[in-house]
Amino acid sequence: MANQLIGKDILEKNFKTSMRGYNQEEVDEYLDTIIQDYEYFQQEISRLRQENDRLKKNSETRLRSTTSNHQVNYDILKRLSNLEKAVFGRKIEEE
Repeated sequence: MANQLIGKDILEKNFKTSMRGYNQEEVDEYLDTIIQDYEYFQQEISRLRQENDRLKKNSETRLRSTTSNHQVNYDILKRLSNLEKAVFGRKIEEE
């Protein structure tokens, strides 16, 4: 994974000055904006990861439930089939 900055890293970054350097106030204001955006995106990434984990768990739970329901349905159909054979099989023999 790439280096991950935190807002504090951006805030504390020092730039060398030169004879024809940038206006320090403009740079500081711009960095403040970047810090705010960066922190917002970090929070959003964290929120989305949590939501993704929650959705994965829900999906797994539904899949297990569906598989279980299919097994129950199969068992019911098998019992019904056996019951039909027992009931109708006897009627045919009685005739």
